[in-house]
Amino acid sequence: MVNVFYEEAGALKVGSILTDNTTSLQIESAHGKRSKIKATLVLLRFENPPMHGFMQQAQEKAADIDVNFLWECCEENREFTGQELAGDYFGHTPDPLETAAILILLSQNPIYFHKKGVGRFKAAPPEILQAALASREKKRLAEEKQAGYVQQLMAFELPDTFRPLLDDLLYKPDKNTIEWKALETACDATRLSVPRLLERCGAIPSTHDYHYNQFLYEHFPEGIDTDAYPADFHLMDPEDLPVAGVKAFSIDDATTTEIDDAFSVTPLNFGSFRIGIHIATPALGVAPHSLLDKFAAKRLSTVYLPGRKITMLPESVIQHFTLGEAHHRPVLSLYLEVADDFTVTRTFSRIETIEVSTNLRLDSLERQFNEITLRENQTDYPFAHELRLLWNFSCKMEKLRGKDQDINSEKIDYSFIIDQDRVSVYERRRGAPIDKVVSELMIFANAEWGKQLADAGYAGIYRSQGNGKVKMSLSPAPHQGLGVSQYAWSSSPMRRYVDLINQRQLIALVSGNPPPYTREDDTLLIAMRDFEMAYATYAEFQRGMERYWCLRWLLQENISTSGAIVIKENMIKLDRLPLIVRIPSLPELAPGTLVAVGVSQIDLIDRSLNASFLGKSEG
Repeated sequence: MVNVFYEEAGALKVGSILTDNTTSLQIESAHGKRSKIKATLVLLRFENPPMHGFMQQAQEKAADIDVNFLWECCEENREFTGQELAGDYFGHTPDPLETAAILILLSQNPIYFHKKGVGRFKAAPPEILQAALASREKKRLAEEKQAGYVQQLMAFELPDTFRPLLDDLLYKPDKNTIEWKALETACDATRLSVPRLLERCGAIPSTHDYHYNQFLYEHFPEGIDTDAYPADFHLMDPEDLPVAGVKAFSIDDATTTEIDDAFSVTPLNFGSFRIGIHIATPALGVAPHSLLDKFAAKRLSTVYLPGRKITMLPESVIQHFTLGEAHHRPVLSLYLEVADDFTVTRTFSRIETIEVSTNLRLDSLERQFNEITLRENQTDYPFAHELRLLWNFSCKMEKLRGKDQDINSEKIDYSFIIDQDRVSVYERRRGAPIDKVVSELMIFANAEWGKQLADAGYAGIYRSQGNGKVKMSLSPAPHQGLGVSQYAWSSSPMRRYVDLINQRQLIALVSGNPPPYTREDDTLLIAMRDFEMAYATYAEFQRGMERYWCLRWLLQENISTSGAIVIKENMIKLDRLPLIVRIPSLPELAPGTLVAVGVSQIDLIDRSLNASFLGKSEG
């Protein structure tokens, strides 16, 4: 029986001819499988040796041939068949096994022999061969190194070469590197995620820093250190500005260093009085297009998270403009002349200096200024008279905005205090008198200054709300949520870049100078667009870190069961924490239902936990 050695789909095979149709053959393999092949694919026909065992014998013979010597036997720049090369190599007419062995070796070494057709080859040029061999050796060494990395990682040992690459591997890996391929292989073998495996290897000593560094890697690739940054700000000589004859005070959280605003109350005739809203003026020192301005335009906002913050402006600039106690600082003041029925009769603005007499702090002030002390007319605390007037004025403004029926007293704000890696979470009811005073004065200032910019034809960046959707634009429009005709953020110029831009416009307006920006200026549009994106990103990061510290608190306090309230469907909020969790097994319960839940499997890397429904709770 005639046998054939042939090529099919890039593989060499052997079979016996059943039918020869000249252009095609019906063949049968050693395993009895029958198939039809083209005659042009046949490399060799033979009767002996038998088909059974032929392929194994040919492969054994090929293994004994030195591929380098075989390449040297080839004439440069000439095509040849496997049978021709076998004759040259063996020095005689080759038998079928010898020819098959040469063809196998030619097919297995494309680096040495370039295929030019079925059974036809050409020796690789020396320079191409050397480059290919060097590349193959490099690949072999890389595979060897990668295998070593995999072994170390599976033993939960971190290879030394991984240390400088950790951030890249965790947050934005180059999937073509051997380090990533080794890490991926080890993760598949251990069934661990990349962060979890690296944590087991000791590469993530702090889960907090894992999340924090990811944010910095993505949004602050140049780092957050500002010590070496050129502080090219200038400060107008305070002697060039009038001094406000007011006794001003600020109201801020105990940790606030960027004190943007302060207030004053000055008695006038017939029971009327003047309210001063005084805003710090970094716009007087940070010039448009200066290095500092570019720095602020890149950050766009201060970033807040429990235990720390990343300020929009360098600390040296903040200290120059913050409204700290017993310092004369330049301010942009909005004055409201208010009648004894708390109606605003006149407003005007000034650029001046003030000395803040006291920085009131929320934690202590709230114990003195609250619904009870207002009801009992207590006045034995600093600025009690001024705060009472501001409270009554704020109630009037809230009513004029149509928001006096809004229910805020049931809402809770949360603050986090981190002390040596220990977290305390404090609840604070929203809508307390102190909140109303500050928020109403800020709403009034931002709405009034937005109106002044619009009336004067000066460009500004506005926030509006319609149909529940908040957006920013360069044109004034109603803010339905606040109940005002226009609203331009202007009250936090050290913390928000939009406010800094609006403050520059306001200073020009008050000074009678041309505005730094026009509506046709791309700077406004770019700043507005970039600010919206950054502000949303920073807020999401803050929520994520607050969730992290909530989980840390649960672990710290060893909480295994907790009360909760149903938000909707299978979503619940745990008691004492701003932590919303999904419980797939939660039965159908009305929103507001109090329940008891079990807490387990807290994962600080994934920022997740397992919550199980235990039952309804008594109200």
